[in-house]
Amino acid sequence: MTEICIVFDRLRSEEKILEKQAVELGYESKMVDAKSTHFNTDSAKNDNNFGDVVLERCISYYRGLHFTSCLEFLDIPVINKFDVSNICGNKLLTSLLLRKNNIPTPKTYFSFSADATRENLDKIGYPVVIKPVVGSWGRNIIPLKDKDTSEAVIEQREITDGPLDRIFYIQELVDRPPRDIRVITVGDNAIAAMYRKSSGGFKTNIALGAEPEICDITNEMEDLCAKTSKAVGGGILGIDLMEDKKKGLVVNEINNTVEFKGLIKVAKTNIPKEMIDFAVNSIKK
Repeated sequence: MTEICIVFDRLRSEEKILEKQAVELGYESKMVDAKSTHFNTDSAKNDNNFGDVVLERCISYYRGLHFTSCLEFLDIPVINKFDVSNICGNKLLTSLLLRKNNIPTPKTYFSFSADATRENLDKIGYPVVIKPVVGSWGRNIIPLKDKDTSEAVIEQREITDGPLDRIFYIQELVDRPPRDIRVITVGDNAIAAMYRKSSGGFKTNIALGAEPEICDITNEMEDLCAKTSKAVGGGILGIDLMEDKKKGLVVNEINNTVEFKGLIKVAKTNIPKEMIDFAVNSIKK
């Protein structure tokens, strides 16, 4: 009997739903806390029981990425693959890859020092949005409406001096309705989508209080998401679209460990079943 392993670092409702769905479909299922697991360079595939295929569901980008690397070192099938996780967890890498594949995405600017960022902003003008290269749930995404605001943000980064604080990722402020669209793709296929409406600010994250509403998947959305998924290597993804009033649909971000507790409430498709089926089918090929 096929055994599915779900790796987590914080047990959320999504992981519990996936485990329950796997059992209901007739598979064995086990949960593994990444924080209590260890490897070494002499580790063998049979040293730990990770089942036949792993769904890597860590909240921590770096923990999940390096855990995935260890699993692939042991030739254990894991979704999503390391290369997919690496790209989707880093906004700069994602933006470059989208543009290289001619996928519509907001114009984005990169600089690697405070002074270069000041020069960049003088040329770009305002308003723009500054984002951390790595991060989720809308944290530390700040609209820069004027030079005073940008200077305050730059000064704060110089004080904190985190490992990624010298990578400045600045994006045009897209003229759009107060919402975005989250599409879940499984194996390059768009299976469910929702509008995430702003709860007052410009952010549309469900974690920050945005309200989910079912969104019918159009042919345009389906084609755009399929192209996006293939560009990053496929798997199980959450693709965030924005409705630019001039450009039409643009891809904003791609989520490697996609949450679905909001969308599952309104979706017609059985999202966890699609994910489990994909994981099982991936090892039958």
